[in-house]
Amino acid sequence: MDTDATRRLEELAHVEAIKQLKHRYWRACDAKDVNGFRSCFITHGARIDYGPLGTFDDAEPMAKIFEQVAGHKVDGKYVIFDMHHGFHPDITLTSETTATGRWTLKFRQVNLLDRTETVMTGEYDDEYVVEDGEWKMSASKLTERWSLRRPLGDDATVHAGTFSG
Repeated sequence: MDTDATRRLEELAHVEAIKQLKHRYWRACDAKDVNGFRSCFITHGARIDYGPLGTFDDAEPMAKIFEQVAGHKVDGKYVIFDMHHGFHPDITLTSETTATGRWTLKFRQVNLLDRTETVMTGEYDDEYVVEDGEWKMSASKLTERWSLRRPLGDDATVHAGTFSG
């Protein structure tokens, strides 16, 4: 195989690894998996800007907020249910070990504490680096495009499934 084709295959492998990273991140969010969530970011110094949730210079404070919100239980039962769907990846390799990416998010949350449903869409702007041989997020910014919050009717019932948290 010629060098150009080999280089292109390596680039495609890097892009695919970044896509898998972001999908692991969203699955961890929905599964209430704090360790999985945290493992998607670099060990130290990740820049995170999630708007109303806060801006951080490390992933650890955001992981703690995630644990408090996603893991919130009343009478031993979860009361917050999230669904993250990400698509339209636009990933640019900036070197063999760095990249940028943009994703569209479709988010849905059911909150049994205040009996509401929230639907939101936004754009993630991420930066990635290879750390210990794996792609990790080094920066992530979420810009909300629009959201809708409505009350759950008295006839709404929620059945909780299985979570890792």
